[in-house]
Amino acid sequence: MKKIIFSLIAAALMFSACTKETNVGPGRLVVKVTDDPFNISFVESATVTITKVEIRQKGQQDGNPFIVLSEEPQTFNLLDLRNGITAELLNLEIPQGSYDLIRLYVDEASLKIKDQVTDFKVKIPGGSQTGIKIFISPALTVEGGLTSELILDFDLARSFVMKGNMSHSAGVNGFNFKPVIRATNNSTAGRIEGNVTDAQNLKITDAKVWISQDTVAATAFTDNLGNYSFIGVPSGTYTVSAVKENYDKLTFEGIKVLAGNRTIQNFILQQKQQ
Repeated sequence: MKKIIFSLIAAALMFSACTKETNVGPGRLVVKVTDDPFNISFVESATVTITKVEIRQKGQQDGNPFIVLSEEPQTFNLLDLRNGITAELLNLEIPQGSYDLIRLYVDEASLKIKDQVTDFKVKIPGGSQTGIKIFISPALTVEGGLTSELILDFDLARSFVMKGNMSHSAGVNGFNFKPVIRATNNSTAGRIEGNVTDAQNLKITDAKVWISQDTVAATAFTDNLGNYSFIGVPSGTYTVSAVKENYDKLTFEGIKVLAGNRTIQNFILQQKQQ
């Protein structure tokens, strides 16, 4: 349970008889939602309602540079979307060109705490009026008859900020909503996945795994089979680390990610000496 990823994917449509010169029509954009889950074990659900999606054409000077992709409200439980699982938000054709910004209009967000009847409704500062802006770097290029892919990584752990303390008698007083979203051009991205076990080869659940370059790029937590997955990881070289309470942290440096490829990195954690 860590963060959440909004995946915008322009699917892999390709017409074998077409060349770049003859592809003059629109390209296709598929928008999906996924979660790179956040580690709040007492949260039962985390829902977000998206009412409108826009995309901006790079370098557009005349009129409104934004294209409206959808105005149909859709609600997603982000905790259902973990370790690379996605839910489709949009699938449509858009004009050819380069796009450098996505704007999401979020009308409502809420968290459901286990063993509590009511949800915590979260205020959306400007999200339903001005939209949440996510810049795309490098810009997403859409060509006729082809598909481009964009992953929106919504960091749920940092986007829902707890008010109060579960260990305190007063408990949680609610949550502030400060969306943190990372955009990755999936055509230049790969994925990192693997499992975390102990020295006896037993699966470790809820182990924290993170990838970093200069700073932490993404964080995940292992599922009940000890597996983790990062999708939409930009090509490059990363440091990958894992830790769990009562275990020593383990770090691997120089882990290479290539576009369109899967990198496997498993962990065997050693219990701390008493």
